[in-house]
Amino acid sequence: MADKPPVALEDRGEGGDGRRYSPSAERNREAIRDVLRAHLSVPARVLEIASGTGEHGAFLVGEMPGLEWTYSDIDGPSLESQRAWRAASGSSQLLGPMEVNAAKGDWGVAEALAPWDAIFSANMVHIAPFEAAEGLIAGAGRLLRTGGKLVLYGPFGREGIIAPSNAVFDDSLKGRDARWGVRDLDRELLPLAGKAGLVLETVIQMPANNLTVFFRKD
Repeated sequence: MADKPPVALEDRGEGGDGRRYSPSAERNREAIRDVLRAHLSVPARVLEIASGTGEHGAFLVGEMPGLEWTYSDIDGPSLESQRAWRAASGSSQLLGPMEVNAAKGDWGVAEALAPWDAIFSANMVHIAPFEAAEGLIAGAGRLLRTGGKLVLYGPFGREGIIAPSNAVFDDSLKGRDARWGVRDLDRELLPLAGKAGLVLETVIQMPANNLTVFFRKD
């Protein structure tokens, strides 16, 4: 992500209206909705980093009244799909997309629209160079309001321990790009969070050995 758009790890179907469809987004959207309902106060302005097809935002604004969701990405086809999902939804609560490269020190328009109540990113930090994780967490430190949340969803290791299925996935990722890989929440991400003024609030076990991680800006 530091120097080129990410590569999708799954086949994404396309509709005739420009919307693209992600099998993993369809599988995990209800579980993500449930944890956001439980741990994110609404109304809330949420910036999504690496929004992919755009399905998460379109689904969540329909399920959580008071949620305002802004797409962002650096991948051209993904940005096009997000525009199509916004148009199809007809919701005034679905905004963007903006072009944001998480690895950069300036997120452009997203900086001007700060502070955000939450920043959400699903399945990005492992499918990108580590600079993307560094930039994402630093950006959250800059752009979140006091008490705002950084919410990460995906596979993570904990204290050097990784689930067997995630270890296989990690090997597969590194086989594609040596800079990619499943990140260790405690050893790699928590030190970055501390430097950015974020504290770990809660970690929730999700299906298929994924986690949803909430950091809070103090």
